[in-house]
Amino acid sequence: MKILDPIVDALSSLWLSCTLLVLLGLLTWLGTLYQVEHGLFAAQVKYFDSLFLIHQAGSVAIPLPGATLVMGILFVNLVMGGIVRIRKAKATLGILVTHIGILMLIAAGFVKAYYSEDGHITLFEGQRSNLFESYHHWEVAITEPLPSGEVRESVAAQEDFVAAAPGQPAILRTRSLPFHVEISRFYPNCEVFPKGPMVGSDVPVVEGFFLQARPLEKDNEQNVAGAYATLIGSDGQRREAILHGASRAPLTVEYDGRRFGVALRREQWVMPFTVALENFEKEDHPRMMMPKSFSSDVVVVEDSSERKVKISMNEPLRQEGLVLYQASWGPSNARPGDRLFSTLAVVRNPADQYPLYACIVIAIGLVMHFSLKLKKHIRHEAEQAA
Repeated sequence: MKILDPIVDALSSLWLSCTLLVLLGLLTWLGTLYQVEHGLFAAQVKYFDSLFLIHQAGSVAIPLPGATLVMGILFVNLVMGGIVRIRKAKATLGILVTHIGILMLIAAGFVKAYYSEDGHITLFEGQRSNLFESYHHWEVAITEPLPSGEVRESVAAQEDFVAAAPGQPAILRTRSLPFHVEISRFYPNCEVFPKGPMVGSDVPVVEGFFLQARPLEKDNEQNVAGAYATLIGSDGQRREAILHGASRAPLTVEYDGRRFGVALRREQWVMPFTVALENFEKEDHPRMMMPKSFSSDVVVVEDSSERKVKISMNEPLRQEGLVLYQASWGPSNARPGDRLFSTLAVVRNPADQYPLYACIVIAIGLVMHFSLKLKKHIRHEAEQAA
């Protein structure tokens, strides 16, 4: 249709490609500067995970497209201009293959952004676990021990209550529970304090304690969330509570003769295997307390089988679609002989190997293209010499 020709021409134009690449460079630069003051996670959310954003240049607010929108348009641009409308011939075959590889890279980024699970597992020597938890996201978990010894769990993700505010509570309910939870306030970073004479009348106080909001830390994993919750039974009975991410034990309640635990915790995922930390090794630089390298000797337990694996900074464990990297250790002030813990970063990414495949396709395309160019050049030189 002729009416669509201008749109197709615009979406497939080289001018649009150059504009999008310049925008990506600009967003990377601005996001890097923003990260210095606000931290990596905040920069990622604002500049790279968004469709649109407002950049503050002093007192001037500048609207910009986010990297998600820019990459989406770039994908369409490559499909239209680099696949559909490109002249199909032997001379352009390498370019076509290269464009396919670039599209694979963008697709891998999309899958990683929206379908991966990133977290960590922290173990002291001798400990084991099959759970890993998020660095950044929280959840409200309601657990019920069953007579069989198992634990039934109902979970509400942070997206369900992050916007909770006075007058606009978030209501968390499920049919399997004889009560529901109403979140009236949520703080992404806060502390619990006992009530004192300086506490204002507008601050909710529960059993002599209240939540004090704190500025967000640059390192988002250091923020500890909290919330004011009201548990409402099927008979209308209400119980006020404070949920805090640093609590050592969940809030315990009873309804209809059943016992429940309610907790605000970092989002958790179950691994299909268990990891046990046998030994943590740290090597320091000579005459310095700065670690040169560190690694974890772990036992991977799956079903009835066990195998020993060493996880170091450059040698991750890959199993059952999960990748475990050596991330950090502690405590940082540990003295010789103190018990150490190891933190392993855990990633479940369906597109884990896509970048490798994409780079292989891109390399093949470039070799094909420049081989044709080289062949043409050699032929031309031979003709000139003759």
